[in-house]
Amino acid sequence: MEAKLYVGNLPYTTVDADLESLFSQAGTVKSAQVIKDRQSGRSKGFGFVEMSSTEEAENAITMFHGKDFSGRPLTVNLARPREDRPGGGGGGFRGSGGRKPGGGDRDRERRRDY
Repeated sequence: MEAKLYVGNLPYTTVDADLESLFSQAGTVKSAQVIKDRQSGRSKGFGFVEMSSTEEAENAITMFHGKDFSGRPLTVNLARPREDRPGGGGGGFRGSGGRKPGGGDRDRERRRDY
C-alpha cells in the first residue's frame, strides 16, 4: 500500500527532484511534488512525497522529521486527506475597489456635500 507524506518547512528554492532525491534514501519514491503558487510559480514551502509502502513512509518520517535540510528543520508526517472546499465565489472580491456595484459615484457625491 502506498503512503503519502506531507513535507513542510522546505526552502523556497527546493524543486521536485530535490525532494525525490532526499526521500529515495528512505525507500522507493512513487512521486514527489513541491507545491507552487498559481500566480507567481514560486514554491509555497511545502510538498508531498508518495512512498511505495507504509513501512518506507514510516522510515522516512523517522529519518527526516526535524532534520536539517538546507538550513531548515523539516516537518514530515503522514498527509491528511484533502478536504473538500466549497467551489465558486471569488473570495469576496468585487472588482470595483471594494465598493458595491453601481453605488460608487453616488457615495462620492454624497461625501462632497459635507
